Amino acid sequence: MTAPLIDPFQRAISYLRVSVTDRCDFRCVYCMSENMTFLPKKELLTLEELDRMCSTFVRLGVEKLRITGGEPLVRRNIMHFFNDMTRHLESGALKELTLTTNGSQLARFADELHAAGVRRVNVSLDTLDEKKFADITRWGRLPQVLAGIDAAQKAGLRVKINTVALKGFNEDELFDIVEWCKSRDMDLTFIEVMPMGDIGNEDRLDQYWKLSDLRGTLAENYTLTELTERTGGPARYVRLEETGQKIGFITPLTHNFCESCNRVRLTCTGELYMCLGQEDMADLRAPLRNNPGSDAPLEAAIREAITRKPKGHDFDYSRQTVDGRVSRHMSHTGG
Repeated sequence: MTAPLIDPFQRAISYLRVSVTDRCDFRCVYCMSENMTFLPKKELLTLEELDRMCSTFVRLGVEKLRITGGEPLVRRNIMHFFNDMTRHLESGALKELTLTTNGSQLARFADELHAAGVRRVNVSLDTLDEKKFADITRWGRLPQVLAGIDAAQKAGLRVKINTVALKGFNEDELFDIVEWCKSRDMDLTFIEVMPMGDIGNEDRLDQYWKLSDLRGTLAENYTLTELTERTGGPARYVRLEETGQKIGFITPLTHNFCESCNRVRLTCTGELYMCLGQEDMADLRAPLRNNPGSDAPLEAAIREAITRKPKGHDFDYSRQTVDGRVSRHMSHTGG
């Protein structure tokens, strides 16, 4: 049996997040600059290369595969890739195939995704106000996303809403978003904005809304009960006793989630980042492309990379500066 991937801190790596494209049909202000320069097509892994890469990770013990971008559903012929991954679900080697999306293309692809074995999707949505949505996404249209969510639920996909907490932007919508998710039977996770990439005139320190403060505001209207459950991701959960909702918090700054980190991130160019908040990475595209007849060099490169997985990241806003900032955009790593 192939030995599993174990990092230096005895954490088994069972979760791979894969960016299939750096392109997106939105330009969210905390994620991208408005005038992004995207990668040449030749630098991106082909769909066949993505299949081979992901299949190697599955063979090495990865049980959860999350497809990200950019916006993954804008990649041409992306459903070929999802359909190819179905074989790992059918064999039992892969326990879950899922994706994170802005929702803009869900109306087109929801049924096909369900047919390919996807059962859960995360939709990034930071406001229910149409004008504010247009402002923060720059190019997005809220009705299109809401129609995508409708289609996903109709197709049988479980939807979780990911909301980035942004001071001065969606503070006043906190209870509206919670109640809306309750009315739609959707899970909800709040995320602290992370210092990644040059986003032009936007100041992340001004955007930063500490989730401990957000929780305090929630507690003014609801009774919060801590939950011990983990879903394999970085979120910590509470239950709102009055509604029964489960609310997640991803807090890379106020309380990092590194001690149980079981994941690595693969970019659309074949770079493996062992930590979202560190610059260290491994080039897996070279051993993949240079050895078309054997996966052994690729496996060796993956194993070597895992030996360099750090204990944790260093994001820090506490000194009123954006410390621990990494130069790449969130869209490059895939969230």
